[in-house]
Amino acid sequence: MARINPCLRACGVPFDVRKTNPYLGYETYDWDVPIAEGGDTYARYLVRMEEMRQSLRIMRQALDRMPAGPVVANDRKETPPPRAEMKSSLEALIHHFKLYTEGYHVHHGETYTAVAAPTAGLHFTPRLLAALAARGIESAFVTLHVGAGTFLPVKVADIREHRMHAEEGAIGPEAAAAINAARKAGGRIVAVGTTSLRLLETAADADGRVRAMTGATDLFIRPGYRFKAADLLLTNFHLPRSTLFMLACAFAGTARLKRAYAHAIEAGYRFYSYGDCCLLHRGDAP
Repeated sequence: MARINPCLRACGVPFDVRKTNPYLGYETYDWDVPIAEGGDTYARYLVRMEEMRQSLRIMRQALDRMPAGPVVANDRKETPPPRAEMKSSLEALIHHFKLYTEGYHVHHGETYTAVAAPTAGLHFTPRLLAALAARGIESAFVTLHVGAGTFLPVKVADIREHRMHAEEGAIGPEAAAAINAARKAGGRIVAVGTTSLRLLETAADADGRVRAMTGATDLFIRPGYRFKAADLLLTNFHLPRSTLFMLACAFAGTARLKRAYAHAIEAGYRFYSYGDCCLLHRGDAP
C-alpha cells in the first residue's frame, strides 16, 4: 500500500520524507511535521494549512542565513544567458527556454515577488549598464511587482469604464533623490518599462518632483494624460487593445506610435515580452 504523505499526516502519523530522509539541507532547519486526527478531507485541509506556516518558518530561516549585499548568479540555469550567447550555444538556448517557461528573475533588484518580469529591464546587461555609466549616464533602481492584470485586454467600449489593475512598487529615498537631482541639473529622465513609468508618475507631484514611496498604484495612463516625471520611455512592442499600448500612445502620441508599429511590422521586429524595444520621446515635448 502506497504511503501518501498528506494522508498519513491527516491520520496522525508524523511522517515526512524531509525528516526521515532529509535532502537539500532540510535537516539544518527548525520546523515541525504537522498532523491531524480523523483522516478525512477536513483533516488534510488542516495539515495543508499548517504545512504552509511551516514552509514560511523555513523560508524565514533561509532568508536570515543569506549574506548581506547583492546576490550575483552567473549560473545559466538560474539567470538568463546573454542574447548573443543564445545564438551560438544550443545549451544557452535550452536554459533560456526553461527559465522563461518555468520561472525567471531580472538580474538586478533586491526583491522579486512578481508574477512576471518587468521585461524592458531584460535588455540591460551588466556590460550595457557599465557602458552607460562610463558615458556619465546614471541609473536609479526601483522595485517593481508586476501583476497578472498587466496582461488583461481592455474589453469595454468606453475605456473610461475599464478598471485598472493595481501593482505594488517601491521607490527608495536614494533613487528619488537621484531622479530629482538629475532633473534639477537639466538632465532627462528615461523610464525603463511601462510599470516603472506608472510608478514614477504615481510618486511625482505637479512639478515632476518624485517622492520616495512604497505601495500600490492603479493609475490608468491613456491618451490625454499629462506626464510629469519622465522625458523618455524605453519599452517593448505591446499587444493591441492593451493598457500598455494605450500608455505608450499617451506618451508618444497615437498617430506617431501607429507609424512606428507599422514600421516595426514591416521590418520584422520582434513583439511582446521577449522582443525588441523602442525609445519613445514624449509627444508633448517641444
